[in-house]
Amino acid sequence: MFEEDFGNIFRSANRHGGKLFLVSSNDEELTRRLLSSVETRYGPHSVDKTVYKWVAEIAESLVRFGKAHYSLKDALETDDIHISRFGSGGVAHLFGMHIQWVPRRIESHSHQDDKELPREIRVLDSNKMMCFVMPKAIRRMLSAQNRTLAVIDKHGFRVFDFQPQATHENPNPTIHFDFQIWQGIEERAFYRSTLATGWNGRKYDSSKRSDFFDCYRLVRFRRNQLVLRDDILSQLGSELSRVGKSYNPEFDVEISGTDELSSVAHLDELEARLAREEVSFTEVIDYCFKR
Repeated sequence: MFEEDFGNIFRSANRHGGKLFLVSSNDEELTRRLLSSVETRYGPHSVDKTVYKWVAEIAESLVRFGKAHYSLKDALETDDIHISRFGSGGVAHLFGMHIQWVPRRIESHSHQDDKELPREIRVLDSNKMMCFVMPKAIRRMLSAQNRTLAVIDKHGFRVFDFQPQATHENPNPTIHFDFQIWQGIEERAFYRSTLATGWNGRKYDSSKRSDFFDCYRLVRFRRNQLVLRDDILSQLGSELSRVGKSYNPEFDVEISGTDELSSVAHLDELEARLAREEVSFTEVIDYCFKR
């Protein structure tokens, strides 16, 4: 659930039609060619919509796998460029080269017998590859959280081990184990493990938490998402600039969010105002669920 929630860095669609991203380049035609060549799961879009979908797709991959790889292919017949994602499994960056380990596999053919292919070590063309990685600070934060969550999940159903079994002689045994204490300990462990990320675990029992508690954690969770979003935008500009130099040695492009998107700076301001009781919970929640 955490991967699904945290990877959803855009909370709502562009309802007002405003421009979400600012693309600055010294070669607008090449920038247009590259961005129009991105094969996202939702098909071709305008430049702004392509960046929106592409960043969302990269975020999902980073949260789940820690990396995202894309390859560029030139169609010589049509002079087109195709940018598509491929699996990061077995891909390593060594001595300035990208190497992919491909395990033994079966290749199926419709008109002939299946063919078994041997293991391979492929040296990939770095000039035709784009690699996105999870920021170190977020990666360490998620690693620490997920270790504790894994323990909670592993022992979550152990509580039933303390429930006595009904027998023919005693069909309604007395239960001496206090399940509420167990649940309370489990919840405290959960909230401590998610302190840095601010994730609420889809727990909505407001009777056990204050509105201040919920708002502070929501701001923290959303801030982490925006840090990831902005880092992906920075990586996107760097990677496009690098691979674009194959077509224009001087190529450079930068991508950033506009004021239509929520920002880390405004979230920090809201958090400070919340501490001084100068902002309503509704305003905080509405802003956190802005694009």
